[in-house]
Amino acid sequence: MNRLAWPFRFVAIILAGALLLTGVAIGVGPRLWLIANAHEEVPVELPSFQPLSQRTLVYDADGGVIAVFERENSQPIKLSQVPQGVIDALLAVEDTEFYRHHGVNLRGFARALLSNFSTDAPTQGASTITQQVVKNEFLAGLPRDGSYKLKQAHFATMLEKEMTKDDILERYLNTVYFGNNAYGLQAAAEVYFGKSVEDLTTIEGAFLAGLVRSPSGYDPIQNPEPSRRRFAQVVERLVDQNMLTPTDGAYLAANWEIPFRVRSLPSLDAKPTYFTVALRDYLLTKSTILGATEQERANLLYRGGLRIHTTLDPQMQADAERARDILPYTTAGFDAAIVSLDTTTGAIRAMVGGRGLRSDVPGGEVNMALVPRQTGSSIKAFLLAELYEAGAQENDIVNGTDPCEVPDFVDGRETSKVIRGGNTGIGPIKGRTVWSSSDCGFVRISYAIGLHRVVDSTYRLAHSVYFYQGQPEADREPFLPLGVTATGNNPMAPIDMASGMQTILNQGIHHDPYYVEFIDRADGSRLYTQSLAGYQVLDTDAALKTVDTLKGVITSGTGARNLRCSAPAARPCTPFSRPAAGKTGTQFENTNAWFIGGTPQLATAVWVGDPNGYTPMNRIPEFAAEMGRNGKVQGADYPARIWGAYMEAAHEGLPVMDWPSPAAPTRRAARIYVPGEECVAKLVSGTLPGATTTTTATTLPPSTNPGDPEPPTTTAPRAVVIQVDSGTTVPADVLDPRAPVPSVAINSSTFIYLCDKPPENVVVQPSR
Repeated sequence: MNRLAWPFRFVAIILAGALLLTGVAIGVGPRLWLIANAHEEVPVELPSFQPLSQRTLVYDADGGVIAVFERENSQPIKLSQVPQGVIDALLAVEDTEFYRHHGVNLRGFARALLSNFSTDAPTQGASTITQQVVKNEFLAGLPRDGSYKLKQAHFATMLEKEMTKDDILERYLNTVYFGNNAYGLQAAAEVYFGKSVEDLTTIEGAFLAGLVRSPSGYDPIQNPEPSRRRFAQVVERLVDQNMLTPTDGAYLAANWEIPFRVRSLPSLDAKPTYFTVALRDYLLTKSTILGATEQERANLLYRGGLRIHTTLDPQMQADAERARDILPYTTAGFDAAIVSLDTTTGAIRAMVGGRGLRSDVPGGEVNMALVPRQTGSSIKAFLLAELYEAGAQENDIVNGTDPCEVPDFVDGRETSKVIRGGNTGIGPIKGRTVWSSSDCGFVRISYAIGLHRVVDSTYRLAHSVYFYQGQPEADREPFLPLGVTATGNNPMAPIDMASGMQTILNQGIHHDPYYVEFIDRADGSRLYTQSLAGYQVLDTDAALKTVDTLKGVITSGTGARNLRCSAPAARPCTPFSRPAAGKTGTQFENTNAWFIGGTPQLATAVWVGDPNGYTPMNRIPEFAAEMGRNGKVQGADYPARIWGAYMEAAHEGLPVMDWPSPAAPTRRAARIYVPGEECVAKLVSGTLPGATTTTTATTLPPSTNPGDPEPPTTTAPRAVVIQVDSGTTVPADVLDPRAPVPSVAINSSTFIYLCDKPPENVVVQPSR
């Protein structure tokens, strides 16, 4: 070295060092000032840990998991559940000195601290596991300024004084994020390997440890190449720690297959269904089982680790889904919905809202089991029960002749509607009036009951969280006192119709449909048990009379021909195998078709139609090809077939049960009429239409009008009657369901006729 050069080099080094120190002082000075004052921001005591988030599991009636509710996939475990090899691999990758330091690795801490001084970018790593716990639990959201690492170190040393190393490590394993919504080692084991943490191998544990530094950057599903490179680094670390030989490490780095898809435990692979989505909505928005506010309820449902045991019978649900598939696929998109309730409790045993819940199809998540649609004649089952409640007997007579005219509203404009079809004449309730589903007969029944009482009683029969008086119109249109109620113009959902039938079939005792039997908290304590008792909303004898009459629909009426036909070729159909009662329904122009009914064990409603609108089911090619009838669907067709197929399967293994017989009539038959439309008169002479006896002929007085021809001396008109007071309809302020309907005893001298159209061969004299 040139002796003359070294003094110059020495001076240069001194000058460069001075410049460096000046630069460091200028750059670091402000941050040192922040650190000097950081003690003012450090709390004296550590905050408490937040409770660990836990997934909620939902079970069917047989104990199978049918739904998993979680915000973040986080499943707390005990440290003792983790294989020792997995723990060793994780510590080798993340914190080799974990059991030797006191919360802070000074060399790593100094390196990260100097990095933070020199840049405003995110902080450098090298945090211990204890520091990572502190970061996740106490420092989330705080700015990464010069005081951040000091706070983290301070909190870490405090935490190590309050908790054991094993407790800190357990907390870390339950909270660290591994990507793909997996929080904690158990969730990561499920997501990436489809297994429980107890079954992880050492290499699988090492792979998961490698994700912690950058869960998204090293995501094996989205970023497989960076994930493979990271795994190679992890393997190299295991070799350095003598956990693998260099040969084994090289082989693993080259050949070990990283996960390529998100997995789940086979026992928890539950896809959303109509029932589970409806259950979630019920728990969050329609009940207070989980808390007073929706936020409380959501927090408990998604983070509370609940165990929810539901009413769903998995075998009956499978039976219902198979029965729904009786309806063929159509290009027009017609579908079917089924709701089946336990008759004695109201428990929801099966729910099918359509062909299958699909989020990739417009409207594919709509649950038609809960959507109100016009009911057609199926609502007549409720009207019949309400009529019997008002004191009518099965042998009472109703006018089922048509046409009949009722008030109606079209586009908000008051008009009238003439109803034709289903002419059953004047006859008893139990007979063609019901079995042939007389429209005009039931229109007159609804007016005799009183439309206001029809509304009140229907709400009581079918009451649920989906259908009740005072319900906000924003949630649902109210059930209105319409003249066309008997023909089904008030929309009802399948769950409403099943609920109303449950009341009738359960001898008048109503239970609101319900989803949940009981709920346990994460610690095993009981949060909720279904305990709501039923209540009598229909007199027992009225319910039994209704059941007895509706049995005829299945044995002799509109529902008889298809109940046990799995296909049109299976003719003749065999009778339904056990006592049952039901009612068909077909809306105007065949836009909705129904079958509702049940047994002492199950109450079931089936709807068929277009989920997207009121599309007539006429001339549908797929229906015509299978069943003929020009592709025209009525309640006695597919709805009855679906109902029969489901109910036969659902009752397998159940005892054959029947209802008690209703009480025998206690009086002679009466004629039910509608005051204002039908007038009452007493026979003076002659023969009433339909009578077999004749009274003395009557001589008519001569006309007093000049120019009129003289009548014969004597004529023999069929009858002369005199009007009597026919009373009024049930007043609107009378809601007593037992208040009698207008009726008169049937005898040879009583005559009822349409007030504006008395028969031509009957002379009506005004009342005296």
